[in-house]
Amino acid sequence: MKFGTFITRQRGDAIAADVRQAERLGFESAWIPEHLIMPVKQASAYPYTADGRFPAPPDAPFHDPLLALAYVAALTTRIRLATGIFVLPLRNAFATAKAIATLDHLSQGRVIFGVGIGWLKEEFAAVGMKFEDRALRTREYLELMIELWSKSDPLYQGKTVATQGMKFMPKTIQQPHPPIVFGGTSEPALKRAVKLGDGWYGIAHSLDETRSLISRLGEYARAAGRTRPIEITLSLRTGKPLTAADVRRLAELGVDRTLAGHPLKTLESSELERFRVEIMDKV
Repeated sequence: MKFGTFITRQRGDAIAADVRQAERLGFESAWIPEHLIMPVKQASAYPYTADGRFPAPPDAPFHDPLLALAYVAALTTRIRLATGIFVLPLRNAFATAKAIATLDHLSQGRVIFGVGIGWLKEEFAAVGMKFEDRALRTREYLELMIELWSKSDPLYQGKTVATQGMKFMPKTIQQPHPPIVFGGTSEPALKRAVKLGDGWYGIAHSLDETRSLISRLGEYARAAGRTRPIEITLSLRTGKPLTAADVRRLAELGVDRTLAGHPLKTLESSELERFRVEIMDKV
């Protein structure tokens, strides 16, 4: 089992202290959530709460994830740097490809590119991006990015993005690309992870829900004829502290990585220490 944690602080010195401690304690990865902008009145349903409400106020601060991870890259040497989850169709595909390639270089190949299509329609409207074709754009953006990251003469023609007769440098350190992890628990999200991803990132509120999600993911993988394994990252949010027994059960269910804490709640230094002693040392 791999263990990750979240970047939840706002001050640079606090982020530095937390991630350095996580690296020292043996956490494999640090994940950062993101939103570009949040509506004061939310009409879109958040998919991971029973009432559809986003579990943070509209003025909750979100750092730019790639800038924050670049900062962390300079302060660490081993811990992997993950977007969890980056709303890909909100951005220009070429600009994102450049930023990820740069981050992979600055971190010496430690990037995990966690992506999703987004759920907040108001956010897309605010930045002038179409909401309705976001799944198509996500697929085509990723196909384009892999071409840019791995080919000397990238060539791609899609419905929403294309390139020909252009050069793109630098390439990513990780070839042909950093691990791409798809987030989401809907049927389309699971199918996207199987078809396009190296891994899947899910949120579950119980072990029973975890079992169901992983079973569905396996069904889609078999139906798609996928032969290579898909790395499963799961954030178990039962409302109670995670225990060693929980983690052992997650491993039995097929989870490859679990995450300490919650992306919208600060994980104190003492909690990271407790997690190391009470969970990581016992699993």
